[in-house]
Amino acid sequence: MKRWILRLIVVVIVCGVGWAVPAMADDPRPANATVSFGQWRTDFEPPLDRVTVPIPPMGAGNNHELLPNLVTIEEGGAVNFIIGGVHNPQIYDRGTKPEDISTASPLPGVAGGIINDANHRIFRGLDPNVNLNSQDRVEVVYFEEPGTYLVICGVVNHFVNDRMFGFVEVLREKDKK
Repeated sequence: MKRWILRLIVVVIVCGVGWAVPAMADDPRPANATVSFGQWRTDFEPPLDRVTVPIPPMGAGNNHELLPNLVTIEEGGAVNFIIGGVHNPQIYDRGTKPEDISTASPLPGVAGGIINDANHRIFRGLDPNVNLNSQDRVEVVYFEEPGTYLVICGVVNHFVNDRMFGFVEVLREKDKK
């Protein structure tokens, strides 16, 4: 009798997992997303050789762009910002638009300095001026509240001239069934 009950429990558990896995695999709203925050180019002349020139002058050979420009996650998820080059990720609270960002009075540094607008800013990443050897890195940012957040490159010239910004859309967690 005990073996029969144990077998029944195992069958129920296996069937339950079998039904749950396809539902999770079809979820269009991931808990995490990845954004490439600047990318090293392969079509640059002369070709980049970061062994001999680890920090190309004036950002040479770097594509100053956020790819993708918009990511969607659920509340309680995170975005992995893979940073290639001299960039400073800054995140502004829900409802902030690119035109709301002040570039007046930047902190000193590369490419026009670092944007120093704290109004509605909820995160500012590492300063690329402090340790240029940390230019290629990953910064992971957690988003607890639903809404659409503005993400910019805090390097003034990248934000102003290259329009280096994007958005993180955080959706409410799905209703549990």
